[in-house]
Amino acid sequence: MKWFIPGLVVGALLLAPLGAYVYVKLGFLSLATTAKPFPLEKLLAKTALRESIGSAKNVPDPLPFNDDNLRAGAKVYHDYCAVCHGLPGQQDTAIAKGMFPDPPNLVNGKGVTDDPEGETFWKVSHGIRLSGMPRFDMLPEQERWQVTMFLKHADQLPAGAQAELR
Repeated sequence: MKWFIPGLVVGALLLAPLGAYVYVKLGFLSLATTAKPFPLEKLLAKTALRESIGSAKNVPDPLPFNDDNLRAGAKVYHDYCAVCHGLPGQQDTAIAKGMFPDPPNLVNGKGVTDDPEGETFWKVSHGIRLSGMPRFDMLPEQERWQVTMFLKHADQLPAGAQAELR
């Protein structure tokens, strides 16, 4: 009897990875973008993303809030982000329609205007695994902060930044 509980724990630890492997091997986990999310996928992904971002979400945008930075951010968005995340008044592109999960439209509606600046900067800089969101760490840090500023204020853009999107 004294070996029952330790044996149960060891058995569970060995069976869990084996069960996961069999689940995948039998084709229950499809990686097609048309497949339904597997059980707990959204919960695990959101939790992992939140923990990956960590305290980076508390970092404020170091750039001054002005039209020049908003316009520069709009240009970065137009050049690198709009193909997936859309432009004002335009339909989703074929690329955006084929992605899973669906990329959020960041300039029509809520977007990420209520997200902390540091969180958006982290996502731009690091990307998000298994989501289609690439990292843009090859862009200068200033441009990543400018697009962060643009996205933070995408619901109230001045005319100059709106013109940059056209």
